[in-house]
Amino acid sequence: MTRAILLVDHGSRRAAAHAQLEAVAEQLRPRVPGDIVAIAHLELAPPDIASGIDACLAQGATRIVVHPFFLGPGRHTSDAIPTEVARARRRHPSLDIRISEPLG
Repeated sequence: MTRAILLVDHGSRRAAAHAQLEAVAEQLRPRVPGDIVAIAHLELAPPDIASGIDACLAQGATRIVVHPFFLGPGRHTSDAIPTEVARARRRHPSLDIRISEPLG
């Protein structure tokens, strides 16, 4: 089983915000050897969650942990991200997709 960790933030129109999430992904990759680490944004910028999941699949993921890069629970972590993950589960019914707790 190949695990992927998909870091998901809100998204921004500012490139610096996207660079921050990619920097976190770069720091995480050596800590989880053998795992795929990818990023996605809930809105405002590509890749969106569906594209992030597809990218993980293209790299061979059979299990994906969607990790909300948010400080705490809220509308995005309790509604928007689960809605997007539910859509992905319908598109890929054999894929094991889970959502972790927000960064907090």
